[in-house]
Amino acid sequence: MTRSAAPAPAPAAVPVTSGTTVAERLRDRGPGRLGPVALVISAGISVQFGAALAVTLMPRAGAAGVVSLRLVAAAVVLLLVCRPRIRGYSRADWTTVLAFGVAMAGMNGLFYQAVERIPLGPAVTLEVLGPLVLSVFASRRLSSLLWAGLALCGVALLGGVGGSGMGSLDPLGAAFALGAGAMWAAYIVFSARTGRRFPQADGLALAMAFAAVISLPLGIAEAGSKLVVPSTLALGLGVALLSSVLPYTLELLALRRLPAPTFAVLMSLEPAIAATAGFLVLGQGLSLTDALAIALVIAASMGAVRSQAKRLPPTAEA
Repeated sequence: MTRSAAPAPAPAAVPVTSGTTVAERLRDRGPGRLGPVALVISAGISVQFGAALAVTLMPRAGAAGVVSLRLVAAAVVLLLVCRPRIRGYSRADWTTVLAFGVAMAGMNGLFYQAVERIPLGPAVTLEVLGPLVLSVFASRRLSSLLWAGLALCGVALLGGVGGSGMGSLDPLGAAFALGAGAMWAAYIVFSARTGRRFPQADGLALAMAFAAVISLPLGIAEAGSKLVVPSTLALGLGVALLSSVLPYTLELLALRRLPAPTFAVLMSLEPAIAATAGFLVLGQGLSLTDALAIALVIAASMGAVRSQAKRLPPTAEA
């Protein structure tokens, strides 16, 4: 499922002085290596199990209704917590954050339309192709093209005739997942631009509010009064907390001590997490071919990220 925050460069490491004891060095290195990794993986688990919960809510409110509940609830929480400043921004600033909100609404709307029609694991696998293609274009290296080719092999396997591959998936659902991937790539671009123009998480809160305003009419049109049923509202709040608020907080904490390339590699595991959530919560099984296809896309995503990271200047070790 989609993310709440784009990776940001990790702060410069604090050098260890010669008088630091061995115990202190181990203490400093341990959380810096294991703690943030656990936070990112926990965020991924939260996002994908939140998506699985959203699928169980769709018979009550429909895909558009679930998107509206999630974005409205997340926007309310973020606006209350961040209390973003409204004055003092230029037209270009507001255009950027509005584009960020449109990308967020499109990404979520298309993804939920996809998982209403196809299993969660294949949906996330197709969706992650968006950031992968963006990474390939940004890198412009032969190795990146090779990783993209590996990802296409995975998609071809996913589209095989046997098992529960894409050959038996709803074509419209697969198209929605690919569209969500394209919007995810746009989300990454405008998330970075918004982060440069707005302090802390103010831009995210404002963009989430725009996304909620965009999606709410569609949700009302599909679900109507079903959106205000107390049990539906409670489940919608749960989806918002699991898919937006909690993972954003965990990722924000992790990115303070985790290099951005490592963060991106860990995010590449999301198709596997999604497949697990789909199996445990929704009973969506995978064939051996499906599992191999997802593994190829994960490997391609990791390889592309690591290939691009080699172009970055080296940073000090923590």
